[in-house]
Amino acid sequence: MTSAQFEIQLIASLVAIACAIPGTFLVLRKMAMISDAISHSILPGIVLGFFLTQDLNSPWLILLAAATGVLTVVLVEKIQQTKLVKEDTAIGLVFPALFSIGVILIAKFANDVHLDIDAVLLGELAFTPFDRIYYDGMDLGPKALLVIGVILFVTILLLLAFFKELKLSTFDAGLATSLGFSPIILHYGLMSVASVTTVGAFDAVGAILVVALMIAPAASAYLLTTDLKKMIALAATFGVFSAISGYWIAHFLDASIAGSMTTMLGIVFLAVYLFAPSKGLIAVLYREKQQRIEVYLITFLLHLKNHSEENERHVNHLNEHINWQKVRSKTVLNLALKNNMIRIDNNIVSLTKKGETFTSKAIDYIVTYEDGLIEDMKDDFFLFRG
Repeated sequence: MTSAQFEIQLIASLVAIACAIPGTFLVLRKMAMISDAISHSILPGIVLGFFLTQDLNSPWLILLAAATGVLTVVLVEKIQQTKLVKEDTAIGLVFPALFSIGVILIAKFANDVHLDIDAVLLGELAFTPFDRIYYDGMDLGPKALLVIGVILFVTILLLLAFFKELKLSTFDAGLATSLGFSPIILHYGLMSVASVTTVGAFDAVGAILVVALMIAPAASAYLLTTDLKKMIALAATFGVFSAISGYWIAHFLDASIAGSMTTMLGIVFLAVYLFAPSKGLIAVLYREKQQRIEVYLITFLLHLKNHSEENERHVNHLNEHINWQKVRSKTVLNLALKNNMIRIDNNIVSLTKKGETFTSKAIDYIVTYEDGLIEDMKDDFFLFRG
């Protein structure tokens, strides 16, 4: 592995970690799409910064772009507060307008400057090792590495300093206000960090990969844990893994690095979406199946309680009476037997004492619909153990 390859992977990994931190809070605040709006609408800020300084390396570009990102959030919220349109519609109105202004400014006044739309949208990690910073003849490393390194360092400091406040304002803004915190200041501070991170990563990876790194790892982590610290750590891990694996896939396929990394982010999310232990699609489908069987079991037990006649409780009669298929009947019978709800004597099914108690509680719950009763039933009878 050459030094250039190492630097590319290091830059991509730092960008992934820097994006994962604000991205986690954006996902939790249900503001994921605002990152896409910011990534596009900061273009006029970059252009105005260049017009003022005539220097593409000036820090004013980052500051003005960040200010434009915050302006995007403000405009979206102001439009949303009118109650005339929803948030997604407000985002769709604001960021195309600001992005278009940036495109017009580039086309009219910066046509001969390396500030083209393709570079902004796509980025090119392969070129980052060649754009280096020198000081007094000393090579300080790639510019993108230093920029994103500083942004990540500041982001981590802010996270450590305001973690409790951010956590509280994210999950309970009312409580945060009552304790003396300002959710509005924290909100715009978070948007500022997201804007600065987006701008810092623009030149290296482009807007598309920035949005993917900010949302996909956080969304994957959200499906795996409810602990905020673990979610941030998982999001950063997923981002770094996708960045490194995506680079090598692009290397072997001779394909776009940013495109390969984004594809890996999608594959990671798909894997988590399918196989997450509690929130994954397979787990949810299995849980729904178990809940259906539970309903079938309660229906079966209620039928037994309401019929004392032996012909109504005969094993062969149950399929016809309850209108179940044989496979479903056998499943419910086995489940009831396993949990000692019923006994079978000469093909006649009867409730056990435990089954009688459970069925009585089920009837009480159906009549009263009190949550406490169903929780009591869950505690006393583990229908799916073993």
